[in-house]
Amino acid sequence: MGSNAIRILGIDPGLRRTGWGVIDCEGNRLIFVGCGSVESRDTLPLSERLLAIHEGLARVLGDFNPLEAAVEQTFVNRDGAATLKLGQARGIAMLAPAMFGISVAEYAPNQVKKTVVGAGHADKNQIRVMLGMLLPKADPQTPDAADALAIAITHAHHRQHAMLKLRIANA
Repeated sequence: MGSNAIRILGIDPGLRRTGWGVIDCEGNRLIFVGCGSVESRDTLPLSERLLAIHEGLARVLGDFNPLEAAVEQTFVNRDGAATLKLGQARGIAMLAPAMFGISVAEYAPNQVKKTVVGAGHADKNQIRVMLGMLLPKADPQTPDAADALAIAITHAHHRQHAMLKLRIANA
């Protein structure tokens, strides 16, 4: 990582699979560092699934030492119980970086799609194609890892604005 590079962790929270993607941002240049997903078995109690997500993200944070993190905001779906569980996974996704002293920015799904593809209602395939152009060395094995890289890219493009909002909120 160059001396001016900022390492960013993008997180796509999910109870079954939480995607993560790490990039370095050096000016306008984006460099792929790593990606993957943390999985939890749906046969485990909710508390153990949340613990698995936390431990997996803590491992990623320790291995890659990002300076900033970004998480996708939860969209509300028709199933209230599923939305609540996703919100709990998202809470863990925000807690893990915070425990490492890393600020966490949040982005709406449409903002991520618009930033990466140019359209707020892009599909997963369009995101994958753009990831190949923006991060040619990236080869995410799951859609969650691809989404996490898209979240990291979104943060790279909007980080000054996001960091300003965080400083104002904490003032």
